Amino acid sequence: MLTQPYYFYAERTDRTKNMARFYALSIEPTLFGTPCLTRTWGRIGARGQSKIHVFAREEEAVSLFLELLRQKSSRGYRPKGHSR
Repeated sequence: MLTQPYYFYAERTDRTKNMARFYALSIEPTLFGTPCLTRTWGRIGARGQSKIHVFAREEEAVSLFLELLRQKSSRGYRPKGHSR
């Protein structure tokens, strides 16, 4: 069972390169209660692509969540307000 919700949404835009991308991360329980990290990315306004990682323990999911958050922040993605 997850101790708290995890959600991150960021965007990276650059008009000179015609770049408008988003990246979203969330950790939620599966139907069986195991933690699941879902990554979604793509062009802003499009549905994008998704990848799901299932873990045995919440700590493993949080570790990958934080690593991906660091990577995307270093590449220029900035958090934006986004309603789920």
